[in-house]
Amino acid sequence: MTAAQPSSDPSLRRYLEHPRGGPTVLRIVLGTQLRRLREGAGITREAAGDAIRGSHAKISRLELGRVSCKERDVADLLTLYNVTDEAVRDDFLKLARRTSSPGWWHQYNDVLPGWFETHIGLEEAASVIRTYEVQFVPGLLQTADYARAVAQLGHPRSSPEEIERRVQLRVQRQELLTVPDAPRVWAVIDEASLRRPLGGPEVMAGQLRHLLKMAELPNVTLQIAPFSLGGLAAAGGPITILRFLEPDLPDIVYLEQLTSALYLDKRDDVDHYLAVMDRLSAQSESPRESLAILERLLKQGS
Repeated sequence: MTAAQPSSDPSLRRYLEHPRGGPTVLRIVLGTQLRRLREGAGITREAAGDAIRGSHAKISRLELGRVSCKERDVADLLTLYNVTDEAVRDDFLKLARRTSSPGWWHQYNDVLPGWFETHIGLEEAASVIRTYEVQFVPGLLQTADYARAVAQLGHPRSSPEEIERRVQLRVQRQELLTVPDAPRVWAVIDEASLRRPLGGPEVMAGQLRHLLKMAELPNVTLQIAPFSLGGLAAAGGPITILRFLEPDLPDIVYLEQLTSALYLDKRDDVDHYLAVMDRLSAQSESPRESLAILERLLKQGS
């Protein structure tokens, strides 16, 4: 066995025995391991691409976890990287098979854009989810009625059936908050989104009550960024930062746009947005005062 072989790294075995996050995360873990092997063997992406009858771009996509991995390609790459230990090869091939398995969210492919599918997979595997929202309550904390109003606003041409599918998807995502080893969710919500009566006064009142209930969960922290702050450090857009316990998964910044999203994982980019989130949290009301604000908003609306 060569020194480059990952027999001492428990990452593959851990994900095989306790998969979390579905195929999205498994692709990233597998791609990261394959990149380490390639670099350890001193082999270029071009040479690796030739070995699997592809291009260096295909190797790049594979190593970044952007595509599923064929077993044949993984086997050929392991041979190229001089990985001969059968137990190690078997772990890689098992993981490759699982990267093609559909996640639970694939049942919503009719209403789920590809750029958001990645986010759901990462969300499932995250240990910490930090989010700042400007216009809406964060998706993980929305009631079904509020989510329906958001979906109708964002997709005015969708049929009632499609709207309900979007609501079902959002509600099923929220099951993440109460599973064993649930991620910690730390949400900063702009006061404007709480005063905007989306869906009408009754829907908004139900949403405010739901936020108070969600704040009782030990893994949920809520802060409100009040009007009195004036300008905010986030420069206007929503931000989500996902952090993982698994060392093969770097922190990822998710920036959602109208019809697409950006996923940033370069250290400089992540550090910049972490600093922005830290400033937002420092400037916003404390969790205790934020709950008091929610109570006052409820009374004002009643």
